[in-house]
Amino acid sequence: MLMNNFSNLKYKEINILFLLFSVSFIVRFAIVLIYGDTSLDHEWKHLVNNLIVHGQLVYESFDGFLLPNLWMPPLYPYYIYIFSFIGLEGQNYVFVVLLSQILLASISVIMFYKINKIFFSQKLSFYSSLLFSLFPLNVYACSQISSITLQTFLFLFFIYFFFRFSEEKSFLFAFALSFVTGLMFLLRTEFVAIFALSVVYLFIFFKIPIKKILFVILITVITASPYLIRNYLIFEKITLTQSYGYILWKGNHPYAMKNSLAEGSEEFDENLRKKKARIVDGFIVLDAIPRDKYYRFKFNQFFLDQTITNIEKDPLGNFIFFIKKVLTFLFIDIKSSEANYYNPLHYIPVLLLGIASLFGIGFSNKKSYKLNYLIIIFFAFVFIISTTSIIPRYKLIILPLQIIFTNVLIESIRKKNSLIPNKEKL
Repeated sequence: MLMNNFSNLKYKEINILFLLFSVSFIVRFAIVLIYGDTSLDHEWKHLVNNLIVHGQLVYESFDGFLLPNLWMPPLYPYYIYIFSFIGLEGQNYVFVVLLSQILLASISVIMFYKINKIFFSQKLSFYSSLLFSLFPLNVYACSQISSITLQTFLFLFFIYFFFRFSEEKSFLFAFALSFVTGLMFLLRTEFVAIFALSVVYLFIFFKIPIKKILFVILITVITASPYLIRNYLIFEKITLTQSYGYILWKGNHPYAMKNSLAEGSEEFDENLRKKKARIVDGFIVLDAIPRDKYYRFKFNQFFLDQTITNIEKDPLGNFIFFIKKVLTFLFIDIKSSEANYYNPLHYIPVLLLGIASLFGIGFSNKKSYKLNYLIIIFFAFVFIISTTSIIPRYKLIILPLQIIFTNVLIESIRKKNSLIPNKEKL
């Protein structure tokens, strides 16, 4: 009898996973057919074209001088580039890339279900995973040539392997966690901070032995090492990217504070005009900086210095602006100029989930090391992203955590209701 019940449960689990995958894939396939990008644009176009033509990961090209990329992390450009070997071109090539993102997103839903099962019942895990799958922001993300789908995919695997490692403390899950972390380093450099918080948390709260912590760090560095070695050989510096100064400036200079809570701006000021600034393909180029291999370092330092100067001139105003951006990231942007941002199918779910998730954090079991970990990295993401300019799709990285916290709220309400005596029994 027990074996039959186990078999039935296992069969039911397989059906749930198949249903979640199928629904996710079909819905996204339809959205890509209708709204999907049809070409590579901006930075992705430059990076992939230079990989194809020159065999180098290059963003800028100045009068025949190819400047090796330090602007964008390398994983997503290489991910797109791999599909060039199929031999397709133009719209067909882009469609294959989007099709692969549909596959990653559908697998992400399954992984999200497995994470939910750590905390909740099968029923609640299924419905919350279905919500994650059909959430408009998540569905639409697959239709864009953007690294956010790959980022969400890797992040969910990171969370899953983190919890499995914290429970079993095996080298197998330590390796899996490290490998995924290394890939995340090559996709989003701010994940270095998330990883640092995570290994400290593993050591302090989950009592992971120091030798296994060091093993995790070692494999992570080895995974990211090909790009780190490449940068050291070219630039004689160990670095992943050199773009944070510009990103900070874009989201925090005075014009951005007055005109956009989230998206920032690239308004030229006197200092930029002195550097002979101009816009090329949506990005600022400073002609006064020498065109050598250290251009990106000097470019980044200029904007970092500008950001520090702006903050020193008006620390209170910048702090208030930061708080506004936090609220924008958690809820909605009241000054957005993005097309269709105020479509009810977008902003209502985002707003409701933002409110419910904060209540869920408030009602969460503060003795749960696992929930506390999710809360810490949730606010770490909010802090890091809110220091820059916020693009709507950035919210997708905290969406899984918001749904989990909303589940906590649902469970809390359900338990309180179960304690209320039935009136018929009184």
